[in-house]
Amino acid sequence: MDFVVFPLGQAGGAMSRPLHRGLSGGGRVGGGISGYNVFDQKYQVKESLENGFGHEATSPGRGARSRPSLTFLLLKLGLVFVTILALLGSLYWAVSISNSSRHNVSHGYRRLQEQLVADLSDIGELSLGKARLKELEFCSPEYENYVPCYYNVSEGLDLGDHEAPIEYERQCVRESAIDGGCLILPPRNYRIPLRWPSGRDIIWKENVKITGQDLSSGSLTKRMMVEEEHISFHSDSLMVDGVEDYSHQIAEMIGLRNESNFNEAGVRTVLDIGCGFGSFGAHLFSKQLLTLCIANYEATGSQVQLTLERGIPAMIGSFASKQLPYPYLSFDMLHCARCGIEWEKNDGIFLVEVDRLLRPGGYFVWTSPMNTHRSLRDKENQRKWTSIRDFAEHLCWDMLSQQDETIVWKKTGKKKCYSSRKSGPAVCGRSHDIESPYYQPLNPCIAGTRSQRWVPIEYRTPWPSRAKLNSTELDIQGVHLEYFAEDAANWNSVVQNHWSLLSPLIFSDHPKRPGAEDPAPPFNMLRNVLDMNARYGGFNAALLDAGKSVWVMNVVPRSGPNYLPLIFDRGFIGVQHDWCEAFPTYPRTYDMVHADGLLSLEKNQKHRCSMLDIFLEIDRILRPEGWVILHDTAPLIQAARPVITQLKWDMRMMELNGNSDEKLLICQKPFFMKQQ
Repeated sequence: MDFVVFPLGQAGGAMSRPLHRGLSGGGRVGGGISGYNVFDQKYQVKESLENGFGHEATSPGRGARSRPSLTFLLLKLGLVFVTILALLGSLYWAVSISNSSRHNVSHGYRRLQEQLVADLSDIGELSLGKARLKELEFCSPEYENYVPCYYNVSEGLDLGDHEAPIEYERQCVRESAIDGGCLILPPRNYRIPLRWPSGRDIIWKENVKITGQDLSSGSLTKRMMVEEEHISFHSDSLMVDGVEDYSHQIAEMIGLRNESNFNEAGVRTVLDIGCGFGSFGAHLFSKQLLTLCIANYEATGSQVQLTLERGIPAMIGSFASKQLPYPYLSFDMLHCARCGIEWEKNDGIFLVEVDRLLRPGGYFVWTSPMNTHRSLRDKENQRKWTSIRDFAEHLCWDMLSQQDETIVWKKTGKKKCYSSRKSGPAVCGRSHDIESPYYQPLNPCIAGTRSQRWVPIEYRTPWPSRAKLNSTELDIQGVHLEYFAEDAANWNSVVQNHWSLLSPLIFSDHPKRPGAEDPAPPFNMLRNVLDMNARYGGFNAALLDAGKSVWVMNVVPRSGPNYLPLIFDRGFIGVQHDWCEAFPTYPRTYDMVHADGLLSLEKNQKHRCSMLDIFLEIDRILRPEGWVILHDTAPLIQAARPVITQLKWDMRMMELNGNSDEKLLICQKPFFMKQQ
């Protein structure tokens, strides 16, 4: 795929450097040409006059201009006469048309009018919503960690008065994330995150919200080292001998030599519940395992915010009253180390949700002080522990091993176990066996037993070959192997072109930190990517094929076909989401946002939300100096340009050679500093 570059630049908000020095077409128009705004029609008219096109006609002398001209007067009268004749002729022609013909002409003209109005209305509504285009202001400081659907700003101003942590239930209202729309600024002393791999273990202290009360409570210092400017995660003392020894212990309890053999046992994707600050996932990442952290929303000292600041997969999610937005049979392992969930409560329904998410043969690892012999001397703890053990047995889980605080269960791979039980949760009926629930109430029955995806993990293709599904696996989702292969080849070509465009940008626009050498991508500034319309996960697969160590959050919009089970079967992670609602993450958590065909998809869902609503959410979750890649139809890309201007992003439009109906738009979010 070849590109033709159109330099557009940023309108509104200056930056200290051009958007792209590595591409032909020059730098940022908004800063490189004095006063140029690509949407300023006055500038274009003025320039055309100054360059000699459309100059006003002038006469040699003042008298010549003022002297009446009989010839000119006669000419004007002649034109008026001709015009009157033409109008009379048109009137006569219109009257002479039969009623039937008049009806056909009028009907055809009306259809053209209505179609034109409908098309313009669709684009206008999608791009602007009901509000008129206006310059967006910056939000007030209390919004810098704003998370819609979980957080009310006014409620968060007096959190210091609460001794116990507040649990927030997800509640989304379909309206703009922030009334009136404003751009969230980073904290005053925010810094661009450190490059990987060092950035996985060290973050800037001012980039996250941590209060003095959080530090004095000791809840964070047990799991990290806080210094004057940064926070270090080199060792996680929650795991007594460190995270490496802890993961080694789990591997041995499963029956493996060490954690490097997890892949041989069929383990690729891990859901880490209440993950601390991601140290377990960071260690497993180096072993080719992909760990997704989920934790409750927290106003300060957030597990999800700090984990994402390290560049490790995480999102807000909780075991409360709703199912998590993942398909059944999705994860090879679920891990809970002092995650604070009381598994024995509500008739074990939280364990049923764990069972729903686990693949057959998958592992549930539970580490808790309650599991120690000393703790079990307490009768109440003994009652809770026995209840959990018995319920796990009713779910057809086998307890493989127990060492100190850690217990490992293995989910059965045999469906007949459920029919041989004497008690326990019922198997879901067809009407309740929903593959991909979207925040539906927790279901007390065992799900997924009728699915063709019921394949024990030990029989699945090991990673990385798992990413290339065979025809049998694709047929389950109704995807033809030929089309899947064609899609993969297309994405490999796209990634090669995208990366060739972005790599010079990253190196030229982000000078080396003191003492650092230029590493090969992606050990630079791109650690994670949010793919807003992932389809089969082809963009994710192509990045890995190209040797990029970035991880991708594959989002499947609810407004389109649901291929999220296929994405998980490939060994990737993802989530189902409605883009007219806020994404469950904190501000400034993704390095790149990719959207292929998303605007077209949302355009077909009329009057749900505006393009501005969607782009405001992208701006919220994108870190300063982060990138946005949009690929869509030419009219929608053109409609997006004024919205992006409102957001004060830099942008460059590229035309795809051989396809004038589609365009590519590459944008960068500037680093706006908070006013002192």
